[in-house]
Amino acid sequence: MISITEWQKIGVGITGFGIFFILFGILLYFDSVLLAFGNLLFLSGLSFIIGLRRTFSFFFQRHKLKRTSFFLGGVVIVLLRWPLLGMFLESYGFFSLFKSFFPMAFGFLGTTFDIPFLSALFRRLQGTSSMV
Repeated sequence: MISITEWQKIGVGITGFGIFFILFGILLYFDSVLLAFGNLLFLSGLSFIIGLRRTFSFFFQRHKLKRTSFFLGGVVIVLLRWPLLGMFLESYGFFSLFKSFFPMAFGFLGTTFDIPFLSALFRRLQGTSSMV
C-alpha cells in the first residue's frame, strides 16, 4: 500500500490553489499576477507531490524537451506579463506533456461519480465503451 506523507498532502493543497489561481486569472481577463502566482503554486505543488528529483526527471526527459520548453516558456512569458501568449504556449505544453495522464484521470472520475450521464461521458473520454 502506498503511504501518503504530509508533504504530499501539502503538495495537493498547493497544486489545488495553483489551479484555482490560474482559473481565476483566466476569468479575470488573463490577469498576469494571478496567472503567475497560479503557475508558481502549481509547479511547487507538483514538486511536493512527486519530489524534486522526479519532477526534474519528468520534465527534462529527452523525448519531452520540446513539450517542456513550451510549458516552461509559457510560464516565463506569463511572468514577463504577456499573459495571453504565455497561457497559449503553456496550455499547448501542458496538454502535450500530460496527454497520457488524461485517460487515467477520466477513468477515475467515471468510477468516482456514479451519475449516469457523467459516468458514460467519462468512460467515453477514457476510451472504453463498455457499459457496466
